[in-house]
Amino acid sequence: MLRPGGAEEAAQLPIRRARAPVPVPSPRPAAPDGSGASARLGLACLLLLLTLPDRVDTSWWYIGALGARVICDNIPGLVSRQRQLCQRYPDIMRSVGEGAREWIRECQHQFRHHRWNCTTVDRDHTVFGRVMLRSSREAAFVYAISSAGVVHAITRACSQGELSVCSCDPYTRGRHHDQRGDFDWGGCSDNIHYGVRFAKAFVDAKEKRLKDARALMNLHNNRCGRTAVRRFLKLECKCHGVSGSCTLRTCWRALSDFRRTGDYLRRRYDGAVQVTATQDGANFTAARQGYRHATRTDLVYFDNSPDYCVLDKAAGSLGTAGRVCSKTSKGTDGCEIMCCGRGYDTTRVTRVTQCECKFHWCCAVRCKECRDIVDVHTCKAPKKAEWLDQT
Repeated sequence: MLRPGGAEEAAQLPIRRARAPVPVPSPRPAAPDGSGASARLGLACLLLLLTLPDRVDTSWWYIGALGARVICDNIPGLVSRQRQLCQRYPDIMRSVGEGAREWIRECQHQFRHHRWNCTTVDRDHTVFGRVMLRSSREAAFVYAISSAGVVHAITRACSQGELSVCSCDPYTRGRHHDQRGDFDWGGCSDNIHYGVRFAKAFVDAKEKRLKDARALMNLHNNRCGRTAVRRFLKLECKCHGVSGSCTLRTCWRALSDFRRTGDYLRRRYDGAVQVTATQDGANFTAARQGYRHATRTDLVYFDNSPDYCVLDKAAGSLGTAGRVCSKTSKGTDGCEIMCCGRGYDTTRVTRVTQCECKFHWCCAVRCKECRDIVDVHTCKAPKKAEWLDQT
């Protein structure tokens, strides 16, 4: 079964007053938890991990599927720096887990009408399976949006008072001005500085140890994700004066909805630049003569993507057999493209929806149930011989 991973809910704490941000300090071992409940939970998760299939790579993304309490010592794939940060800051790890759920949902939204639809693999600690082993556009997007998700989640948790090591942005103080005139910083600005700093320390730790071409690609795309969140910070203001005349304004910086970051990175995916690493391994160059060079805001990738048409275990492709498609669309969700020319099956189903809703005083909305007969089109499976060639 395929589903996004989950994460335990972050605890709600009182909102704190703004103060200088606490830099990410040198890690120290976490104090052991001697409770019997924790021991039983740890043993359960350890047994779960022992039953997971072996993979050539693992990722911190799996934090979205397990609780932060026991994963620090048991999840495969965390490098020592990540493990130390995880042990030192369990409350931040809860935010990282929330961020993982959010960016996976956003990834699946952005690619819901494409052959590759950001599907996660159940009981697989790589989260996406072997598809991430290829240095493709899809891998570039996933690394960028995962990094962005961590920044967004930690920044939001800081300003909501959920974390003990950070609060509101301490740098937004005093007077400032924009195109509308002068204003005073006030309220609680989202602490993007801390979110970016911790995300960089945690997410980039593995790639900084490896120092190969793929690590260079991942670091670049991670940075694109972090800067994308900063790009969509917005200025919110409250007016003060007679009859709301706005003679005085108090303003603060706030995160935009994560959908804006997802939409932006999806456009970056469409315009991603194929590159090769330079001989010294310190930078990129265009993959072919005449190709444009990548900028700091471009997603980069090395390898062409598979077509994702058929099940291919080696490439991590799940194929499109059984995927719902649109008979009339000429886009990527249309049956012609989605089904890779194999054709589609049509099933007539009864769809029940709520309709003719009315508000009744006080205070209820009552709706009728409407039944419609609709045709659902799903992609045909490939011929058996063709399928066997790919597995």
